Amino acid sequence: QVQLIESGGGLVQAGESLRLSCAVSGRTISDLTMGWFRQVPGKEREFVAAISRTGGNTNYADSVKGRFTITRDNSKNTLYLQMNSLGPEDTAVYYCAASARWTIARLTTEYAYWGQGTQVTVSS
Repeated sequence: QVQLIESGGGLVQAGESLRLSCAVSGRTISDLTMGWFRQVPGKEREFVAAISRTGGNTNYADSVKGRFTITRDNSKNTLYLQMNSLGPEDTAVYYCAASARWTIARLTTEYAYWGQGTQVTVSS
């Protein structure tokens, strides 16, 4: 069984940066395509970024492209999301997700494993 635990969320001011981490256990992380999603109350869970098993390929939502960077350190079984130039529109619960797929996925239905989420709040 795969377990994902997010950390690093918190309260920041607009323009500041934050780095989220996702610790993976239960399976070798290199066997998993990884992604980040976020959700605001009353809205559907939104794709943020994804990364291939070895980190060679990445994909980003248009809303975060150029500001967010997804990386992974397979030796540490950890996924990261570096978030720069944060704005109030980035406020959400951020979820780490894992998939056994061999290719990058952008849909929630394509991910079998999810973390509990970590709150990111950006004030003006």
